Amino acid sequence: MTDERAVLDTIASPQDLRALPREQVAMVARAIRGEIVDTVSRTGGHLASSLGAVELITAIHYVFETPADKLVLDVGHQGYAHKMLTGRREGFSQIGKDGGIGKFLRREESVHDAFGAGHAGTSISAALGMARAFEHQKQDHCAIALIGDGGMTAGMAFEALNHAGHLHQKNLVVVLNDNEMSISPNVGALSSYLSRKLSAPMVRRMKGWAKDFLTSLPGDMVHWAHKAEESLKVFFSPGLLFEALGFKYVGPIQGHRMDVVLETFENVRAMLAAGDGPILVHALTAKGYGYEPAQRDPFKYHGVGKFDVESGAFAPGKPGPPKYQKVFANTLIEMAKDDPRIVAITAAMADGTSLDLFQKAFPKRFYDVGIAEQHAVTFAAGLASEGMKPVAAIYSTFLQRAYDQVVHDVCVQNLDVTLAMDRAGLVGGDGATHQGMYDVAYLRTLPNIIVMAPKDENELRALLRTAVSYDGPAAIRYPRGTGLGVPLDPDPKPIPVGEAELLADGSDALVVAYGTRVHEALEAAAELRSEGHAVAVLNARFAKPLDEERILRLARSVRAVVTVEEGAGMGGFGSAVLELLAREGVVVPARVLAIPDQLVEHGDPDAQLQGMGLDAEGIAASVRTLLGATTPTDPKAD
Repeated sequence: MTDERAVLDTIASPQDLRALPREQVAMVARAIRGEIVDTVSRTGGHLASSLGAVELITAIHYVFETPADKLVLDVGHQGYAHKMLTGRREGFSQIGKDGGIGKFLRREESVHDAFGAGHAGTSISAALGMARAFEHQKQDHCAIALIGDGGMTAGMAFEALNHAGHLHQKNLVVVLNDNEMSISPNVGALSSYLSRKLSAPMVRRMKGWAKDFLTSLPGDMVHWAHKAEESLKVFFSPGLLFEALGFKYVGPIQGHRMDVVLETFENVRAMLAAGDGPILVHALTAKGYGYEPAQRDPFKYHGVGKFDVESGAFAPGKPGPPKYQKVFANTLIEMAKDDPRIVAITAAMADGTSLDLFQKAFPKRFYDVGIAEQHAVTFAAGLASEGMKPVAAIYSTFLQRAYDQVVHDVCVQNLDVTLAMDRAGLVGGDGATHQGMYDVAYLRTLPNIIVMAPKDENELRALLRTAVSYDGPAAIRYPRGTGLGVPLDPDPKPIPVGEAELLADGSDALVVAYGTRVHEALEAAAELRSEGHAVAVLNARFAKPLDEERILRLARSVRAVVTVEEGAGMGGFGSAVLELLAREGVVVPARVLAIPDQLVEHGDPDAQLQGMGLDAEGIAASVRTLLGATTPTDPKAD
């Protein structure tokens, strides 16, 4: 391992990698894998996917002239080796932390990050666009999309494949990193051997000679030769679909055999030079490869916290309140026991949303549609159109991908679909592509839908019952992680639609809080009360419809109004309150506290919220400003 690390120490860029003799490339891959395991065991991060793609990424950088040739990674879960080979190895210990490198690909972070990647299924479309741009600009470069079999469940990936085949895009390579397909060792080894040999220059020349020869013969010989070739491909490999889409299919190859991967990519590069693109390379890999605990249970080691490298054991979690996700799933299970119309849907996030618990309880009423949020929403609409009560649990950031379906297939038709938006608000180390900031703004403008957020995990139970019992579209947002530890009602009742909750009364100022910021608003009000300011706190619960009567009555009785939410300020909950006040002619000093109009990168959510003035002290400071007041400790107060 010492020699392998020494070789890795010489690499600061792919150019350095390409300067190595071919026999040392496998050493680099082994060193990268060891360093990924060692570092992620201390920092947490995406482990199994990155381990499974080490050889593929290393070989691509070795064979192709990156960054002139563009490597586009799908999502970025598999991208740690890419970051380490492109000058970011020193920053790897701070991945996902404030000031550190991102977990996903970011164009502003490195010239080697050709395309930002946070949501799955985008790589082939982006790479095709790059390849086409090279043609327009008469540049002799290629684009390589590396996509996992999970990413291939996204419909967008097949739209891109279809378009690339239609364009006969000769400078495009798609590498399918397949870690799920079951294929016997004999067939795998034979297919790998055949694919490498059939892509070699001599064999391609022989095929060309054979075609010329058969064309010169009378009759239908070319047709029958072509049919025979296609039959052989179908027998030996699963490439018929990709060939039908217009790709030259190479594979499946053994994705962890560096000699195999290097030889294949070198042949593919020669094929591109000969104008044989677009090409799809099918590589069989194993998630977690090279680290036995992760390879044995890649699902468990997909996204991890700290763990012990030798045993694979995770650091013990601190005892505490249940996660919002489990409260959601357990409440849905309780409801489903009494209502056979309830079904649960997720888009490849059964564990993340805790719907795996629902799956165990009601396996025939659970659907994981893969990375296909658009299909998930319209599928839910179809179920609702025939009297079912579908609940689609989708991360807030991923529901953005299905906006058109939410509009046309659910809201316009007023169908009884519940959208449970997990990971709403700030998400920490996952960064800008995963922040759940925009759902309130993009949903509250739609017809028929009700939009709500609980102040804690107990209110989540009640609002979920509200959403499912409502005869029409409903959306409920809740944050990532543990709840506040409040007692859970054993039999929560639905909350009347649009009904807010007055938690504190006061005649000086009104704080209208939505979702996760309610308890911080109560803390702020308590602090202000100790200073002599009577502050009312209203738990809105609904962004649409608002409790208009109560908000207007309170706003007319105070000297200042502050709204607070953990979401985008532009068009969000606070905007809805200001629109109401303006429409009804209520003139009162007001301030919207929300996430500003800027990207929020990875970092500690509590620190980020504090920096935005969305903690208790920030809320109190805003109220003081509007009231023209000062704190008792301020010299101006004397």
